Amino acid sequence: MTEQIARNEKQLGAILRRARRQADLTQGALGSRIHLRQATVSRLEAGEPAVQLSTLMAALSALDLELVVRPRSKSSATEIADLF
Repeated sequence: MTEQIARNEKQLGAILRRARRQADLTQGALGSRIHLRQATVSRLEAGEPAVQLSTLMAALSALDLELVVRPRSKSSATEIADLF
C-alpha cells in the first residue's frame, strides 16, 4: 500500500477499508483479529468520530499499518478529497 493522506475521520476510514480489502479480510475477520465486533470495524471504516484511539491503533496494527505524524502538506482540500 502506498502512503496516503487522511485529514478527517472519513478519509482515514476509507484508507482502512481499502487496506482491509487488499488484505482480503471481511470486517468480521478483522474484528476477530483484534477482539472487536464487526459493527465496531464498520463504525471505524465509516469514520465515526466516537471510535476510541486504542481501537484505531489495534486496527492499524492488524492491517500492518502505522500512523505517521508530520507537518501538514500544502495540498488543497479538493486535491486531498480527489484521492478518495
